[in-house]
Amino acid sequence: MKGIIDTSSMTYRQIMGNGIKYEIPKFQRDYTWETEHWDDLWQDIFQLLSEEETEHYMGYLVLQTTDNKNYQIIDGQQRLTTLSIIVLVVLKCLDDFIKNDIEKDSNQKRKETLHNSYIGTIDPVTLITNNKLKLNRNSDDYYRNYIVLLKDLPIRNTNASQKHMRECFNWYYDRIKKKFKTGLELAAFIDGIVDKLFFTVIKVSDQLNAFKVFETLNARGVQLSSSDLLKNYLFSIVDETKPHENEIEELEKLWSGIIGKLGSLKFEDYLRYYWNSSHKTVSKKNLFKTIKNEIKTKEQTFALLRDLLETVDLYIAISEPNDSFWNEFKEVKESLTELKMFQIKQTNSLLISAYKNLDKVEFLKLLKATVIISFRYNIIGGLNPNEQEEVYNTLALKINRDKLFTPKDLEKIYINDDNFLSDFSTKQFKSTTRNHRIVKYIYAKIEMYKYQHDIPWDSDIYTIEHILPESADEYWGGFNDEEINRSVYRLANLTLLEKKINNAASTLPFQDKVEIFKKSNSKLTQAISEHYENWNEDKISARQKQLAKEAKSIWRLVI
Repeated sequence: MKGIIDTSSMTYRQIMGNGIKYEIPKFQRDYTWETEHWDDLWQDIFQLLSEEETEHYMGYLVLQTTDNKNYQIIDGQQRLTTLSIIVLVVLKCLDDFIKNDIEKDSNQKRKETLHNSYIGTIDPVTLITNNKLKLNRNSDDYYRNYIVLLKDLPIRNTNASQKHMRECFNWYYDRIKKKFKTGLELAAFIDGIVDKLFFTVIKVSDQLNAFKVFETLNARGVQLSSSDLLKNYLFSIVDETKPHENEIEELEKLWSGIIGKLGSLKFEDYLRYYWNSSHKTVSKKNLFKTIKNEIKTKEQTFALLRDLLETVDLYIAISEPNDSFWNEFKEVKESLTELKMFQIKQTNSLLISAYKNLDKVEFLKLLKATVIISFRYNIIGGLNPNEQEEVYNTLALKINRDKLFTPKDLEKIYINDDNFLSDFSTKQFKSTTRNHRIVKYIYAKIEMYKYQHDIPWDSDIYTIEHILPESADEYWGGFNDEEINRSVYRLANLTLLEKKINNAASTLPFQDKVEIFKKSNSKLTQAISEHYENWNEDKISARQKQLAKEAKSIWRLVI
């Protein structure tokens, strides 16, 4: 990948050698590992010591450098900090032996050798440390002045990161001092793992390339903290102005407020939808570059973070329709629930823009229009959503500018009646949880349209019955294999049936099934027994064409 200086496999000994220094950017995430993480690493280490494993993979380490001597840790700070603390715990245990005059000279040499190899050097006069690892602004003073110097660790007046580091140190200290009874065993413990713990080390030349690495690895399922990289960039803009401490505290408050409210929702996704609600569409891979080009001053940074915090509740509510945000807007909640069930997110930026700039009536009108378009375009048409996003973005920018919209703005992605009828008449839905919900939704809407009968599509009262069973063979109703394959997942071969009577239908012949259908509360299911004496491919096609006509009238946008 362009911008990557080097990618290699390196052991912990190699990483910490050759006079190399590492710095966690001052505004990078604090140390957050807890017992479960420490214990996982401890168990992995003991597998190495027991020789059940010859090596242990520690994952990706993403580093930024311009001179191959000084590195910023873009990803991997939690692991490197923990390994450093483990080494310092061993030094503390050696120091205990020295203070108790146990092999004093030998253990002093062991302590100095390990300290110089993996921690750094200490000026014997000033006790100023020259560490291989420098932590972030909330952690480094505590690490340098207490943990590295093996002093008693303060409990009072410590922040969350310092508390985690202190607890980490004490957790490993309790175990290591019980496990290893001599200085020789302690030294052998470190020597036995430093060549067996290895990382995939990716070196990049700047933040933009680091962000590209994050996006590439995330696409492969390796979740890295690209939001941390963005945070460090934004905070560094303010830091360059030599700000008052209150300004940094305010930034931290804004950032923490956004991240805290998002919960399990990804910050990167939110940022992109937020940005595209008022800017020309930016792809995920170009988001960081775009923000770097746009946000360059302290004032712009504060404005961005404040607006992100003001908007985050709206984004959460758009993503989670049952949020209390919509308690007084029942119709909005219903339409958002439909979009969520469709798994449609392309509308997010448009809806952010619309809610901010339109009145409640116009917002609901637009929201309902996106449901209709999504049903025709995505659910029934199965078309590529890229064109949709461009149209939605154009409209979002128009709404920002003019504070209005018309349905004609969506004409380009509204599937016309002829194409919709054609798509709907042949539509199949394989048996998946999502598809079953969509089928229940379709039939519930048609039931209300045709019979004014309300069926709760989002409950478990009804299940999906395959009239021609999924397990049918050539003895069921005279269907041959090709007809079964073409027909079994056609929408018209499906119908709603209460869960309590569905099992009885199973693979019964059609004539027996219709007797069960008569007992259903669904008018559409009852109608099968009234209109069809037998069941074959022609009947399925006829039923689906009729359903298509009704669907055309339900999901219709007047342009």
